[in-house]
Amino acid sequence: MNRPNLFHSFFLLLGGLVILFILAPLLGMFFATTPEQIFTTAKEAEVRDSIWLTLWTSMFATLLFAVAAIPFAYLLARKSFPLKKLVSGIIDIPVVIPHSAAGIAILGFVSRDTWLGQMGSAVGLNFVGSAAGIIVAMAFVSIPYLINAARDGFLGVPERLEKAALSLGASPLRVFMTISLPLAWRNILSGLILMFARGMSEFGAVVVVAYHPMITPVLIYERFGAFGLKYARPVSVIFILITLAAFILLRSLSSEKKLRKEAGE
Repeated sequence: MNRPNLFHSFFLLLGGLVILFILAPLLGMFFATTPEQIFTTAKEAEVRDSIWLTLWTSMFATLLFAVAAIPFAYLLARKSFPLKKLVSGIIDIPVVIPHSAAGIAILGFVSRDTWLGQMGSAVGLNFVGSAAGIIVAMAFVSIPYLINAARDGFLGVPERLEKAALSLGASPLRVFMTISLPLAWRNILSGLILMFARGMSEFGAVVVVAYHPMITPVLIYERFGAFGLKYARPVSVIFILITLAAFILLRSLSSEKKLRKEAGE
């Protein structure tokens, strides 16, 4: 009778250790930062500009690349084709490689002496040391989260519904827009949130492609290197609070949409 309780208690203890492992460094940083330091740092134009740059570039990268990533995820969920497993593995490469190496790879692809860099320069768009480069770097490391989440969502949509609509004369585009996309929307939205959040936290790839203008992770690194922990900590606290607020807001919108859907509104 007591075995299950001991078993669950042991697992609960392990879970508590994991939660403590995650929270302890963050709480230590928060407690070591005074409200005065936070308010003073928040007033700095450099900090505010870097936070705004981080937020909008990550959001832009997410929305821009979602245009291609979501249809691609649908293709992966519905169609079989040669080397499909290889393609699925390629999608996960940005997750497993060191992000500094990803930055080097991106830099070799978008620098001014490459065909893409020259095409961009021809229209006044330079990737290196610009917001465009930041967007590319953020998208590169975070797009697997959206593709994989959207693919899982499309896999959960019953194919019989799509086939029934097609047999009644609906076009593939209409079936995708009115059946597949709405039914997989919860997973897609989770993927969008994860991609946005991952893009915001990126450092390794961005710092290689665009040290300036500085996104907040790069600014934190620079302040730590130049002035030490005392000056890097308040920026870190502010950025964590903002990212958590954005993450909770997006998750709340996702939950609200789910509740409305379940209520049939």
